[in-house]
Formats: sequence, C-alpha cells, structure tokens
Amino acid sequence: MASLSNWFRYVSTKCGYSVSLYQKTHGRVDAKSLDTIIKTILMGKLTFLHKSKGEEVAPTIGTQGGTFLVRRIPRADATNVFVGDLVVLKDPINSDKYLVRRLAAIEGHEMASADEKDEPFVLEKNECWVLAENEDLKPKDSYDSRSFGPVTMKDIIGRAIYCLRNDVDHGPVNNSHLSTSEDSPVLAMELDVDEMKKNHKQ
Repeated sequence: MASLSNWFRYVSTKCGYSVSLYQKTHGRVDAKSLDTIIKTILMGKLTFLHKSKGEEVAPTIGTQGGTFLVRRIPRADATNVFVGDLVVLKDPINSDKYLVRRLAAIEGHEMASADEKDEPFVLEKNECWVLAENEDLKPKDSYDSRSFGPVTMKDIIGRAIYCLRNDVDHGPVNNSHLSTSEDSPVLAMELDVDEMKKNHKQ
C-alpha cells in the first residue's frame, strides 16, 4: 500500500502532467481549461505499457523481449529527462514505430567520434543523443544516434520505469538518480505487475 507521502507526491505529479499535456495540445492555460485539466487529473494515468524486443535492449529485457511500464512525458526537455534515463521515443526514420534507448547526452554536450576523421560537434538546443543498451553491439549494428544522428527532445514520449522480462523476473529500471526519485510515487501508485504479465503474454 502506498504511503501518504507517495500519494501527495503522486497527485502533485498528476497536476503538473495535466497542465503540461493541456499546454502541449491547446496552448496557454486559462480559466476555461480548468475543467479539462481536472478531468485529466481524476481519470488519466501517468503510465502505459510498451512491449519491446531486439538486441539493442537485450541486457535490460533479455533475448526474448519484455514489457516496460512507461511514464508519460508530454513535453520532454532538459528539466524532466536526464542523462542516464531509459527513454521511449519515436523512431526518427519510421515515426509509426517506437524505440527504447538510453539517453546519453543532451543539448550543449560536445560529441566526439572514435574516428579521428570526424569533427567534434555540440548538440544544439532541444537535441539529444540516444544509445542502444547493448554495449556488446558494434556501432554499425546499433540502431541509435550513431546511425541516425541526434534526435529532438520532442520525439521522447516517456521514460521506462519498470521492466517485466517474464513472470518471475521483473523490477525497476535503472535510471538517473533524479528520475528515480521523481518516478517513485508514480511507480508506487500505478505499478500493476499482474496487468503487465497479461500484456506480456498477449
């Protein structure tokens, strides 16, 4: 059972999420928007389930794939996603698909290549660099920023906070310290392992 502290933090997080979601879809918040925001707070969930598989995320989900509990992030930026987070983002090549990758760098970070022929460059505003989880993959075999380049922060739709590999192997995802702290009330209130198991078997 979630503690009272987690409950208050969860409600506060839902309020922030609801306002951010409204601003993203409608623009500025005014008195007329309060009804919509309150409905989102009362009825909306901060998470969704996402099934994933592939060598790129094999160390986290295993070779057979897994199901992630993902915290929704309507407007990703450097204040709510952090280096070290496992994020879910739109595939920059095929926007109908989603990728799970580790956030390796954000705007302002200088990027250098292992190839001395490549010039270093700095990530521009709202850009980020994502990498496959599987460090054993060669860069040419990893479908990540090393192959498709920087992606925009707006392509990030959420952060993976819990992973289920099978009925007995599941647990929280290792993210940045800041994200782990921010996501703890969401995890306490919305984690349903039984639901994840059902989804995983479908």
